[in-house]
Amino acid sequence: MPSIRSACILFLFFYFISLSSSAKADWINLSGAENAPTIAEIYILDDHVRLVLEVYIGDIPTFEDLLPDSFLKETVNRPSLAERLKRFSSETFRFLTPDGTPLQAELQVIEPRLRKDRTGPFRFMRNPFTGRPVNQPPDDKRVVYAELIYPFKGRPDELTIIPPQTTKGLATVNIGFIAYHKAVPIIDFRYLSSSEKLFLNWGDPWYSKFENPNLKRHHKSGLMLFLYVEPYEVRHEVLTRVRDLEEWLDLGLRGKEFIEIDELEPLKKKIGEFFLNRNRVLVDGKALRPILDRTNYLKISLTGIRLLEKPERLELSTAIVGVIIAYITEGLPKEVTVDWELFKDDIQQVPATMTDPAGPFVSFVTPDDNVLKWTNFLKNYKTPVIQAVTVAENPGMFTIPIGSAFCFATLVPLFRKMRTHRKKGKSSGMLIGFSGLLFAGGLFLFPYFQVSVDNPISSTAKMEKTEAVTILHTLLKNVYRAFDFRKEEDIYDKLSASVSGNLLADIYLQNRKSLAIQKAGGSLARIKNVEILDVSMNDSPGLPMSLLFNCKWTAFGMVGHWGHVHARKNQYVANITVQPLEGSWKIVGLELVEEKRIDPYSNPGNSKSSGKS
Repeated sequence: MPSIRSACILFLFFYFISLSSSAKADWINLSGAENAPTIAEIYILDDHVRLVLEVYIGDIPTFEDLLPDSFLKETVNRPSLAERLKRFSSETFRFLTPDGTPLQAELQVIEPRLRKDRTGPFRFMRNPFTGRPVNQPPDDKRVVYAELIYPFKGRPDELTIIPPQTTKGLATVNIGFIAYHKAVPIIDFRYLSSSEKLFLNWGDPWYSKFENPNLKRHHKSGLMLFLYVEPYEVRHEVLTRVRDLEEWLDLGLRGKEFIEIDELEPLKKKIGEFFLNRNRVLVDGKALRPILDRTNYLKISLTGIRLLEKPERLELSTAIVGVIIAYITEGLPKEVTVDWELFKDDIQQVPATMTDPAGPFVSFVTPDDNVLKWTNFLKNYKTPVIQAVTVAENPGMFTIPIGSAFCFATLVPLFRKMRTHRKKGKSSGMLIGFSGLLFAGGLFLFPYFQVSVDNPISSTAKMEKTEAVTILHTLLKNVYRAFDFRKEEDIYDKLSASVSGNLLADIYLQNRKSLAIQKAGGSLARIKNVEILDVSMNDSPGLPMSLLFNCKWTAFGMVGHWGHVHARKNQYVANITVQPLEGSWKIVGLELVEEKRIDPYSNPGNSKSSGKS
């Protein structure tokens, strides 16, 4: 086939298989606070509080003191900006020190903008606890964007945050807010509906917290364990703050507050090797060879964990690293155990999540109960397999029973010899007996040793559309599932059941590059669902007995790391050539016509599915 087809199939499969860090995470805040009309982002830094506001156009009167004169029609007898900021600091949006003194605001930026899009993948779902739809952002996207700083001296142990209030202490406008102490998010998006007291831990901002127990972040622990048990692979994953490793590992850093850019890679390697040789994992009672799959610096964002995309100087107290150690298995194990040994005074309970094909199970380990154990209770689960697509009989092919043909062909010279014997008057008893054995053998061997060959009368294979959908669906699933395996020889072997010719070699060699992308921070997705949307058939010129499928399908893939599931759904339009080879249908060519990424959580609409995995 033309080389362009080989290139297209490589792009098709490996673009999808390599999931980048930008994929959406499975956890999302369902309070809807990120969609409140007015948004406040609060950053507590070493010597000031930074307040970033997106003021909904309907809430502008509440924040009028911030508006420049050019924004207003009437400015007669209006106080100066300094006077307005003083009033704003003491009456509108306040930050109080422990003795009740309000910090004085300084306006940095004020301008009209459009609202930042913060809607997540579950924007149309209902809150499972309240049953109510998740709040949606206002239709009018116009906002007044403002940045203010509130300087302070020293490092206060606490701050009280007070939004615009009524005399009864309730917020006069609907504000969604998030707060950070340095680089650490103290909470996920929540509503700022009244005054809230914040306790600041300057020695370790991870432990800064609000007095209100409802104001907290999803990721509370600085050390978390994850165990993923899947067919052919077990993964032990650790998510930890770098600072918490100091008690067990010499970090080798120059300073005590920051990880410099040139220290990132050596430290990452040291941390990966440290975990590779600690916390023994047994699979069905055996210590399999551990594979250091990857080590990444991570950040906690509004939607959960995300990779650090570019190297940057990190604060030691807030830097987070994730380590993944993999173990290759023959199938789905019966039992997996993790013997966790890392505890210290302020880490006496480590959250742990075990995830198998049925879903996650939350647990924890302690010094007195430090073995995390997963047991296979999956009664009806079937491990996905690669299925060869056998060629059914059709007018385009002949099936020849070789054994029977040999027996019947041998009868011809025997009949001639018996005729000669009869003319000469000789006995043919033995020949007749042998002929009988051959005839019986031909009948007995008829179901065995059959070979399919091209029909010389027909140059094309024939099939119904339903059969074409089944064949195409199975072939695509097989190709995707081949990459569930980690060993190259396994991938090559599984691909050969569905792909032939140059495409097989190209995909196998390209797998090395996909693993390189994985090591750089991407993830290999496991395809969960292949859906054939449309297919039509034509003869494929130049290839005997082949068919050209003009088809459209979607592939939905997921990969879980560090407690989050990243999902991607792509739609493809392509011309796929299939040919019966060695009794099975195989892909011998593919030309990609169109590829696009679609929302994996969207309503599929009315499109009819012809095949599903």
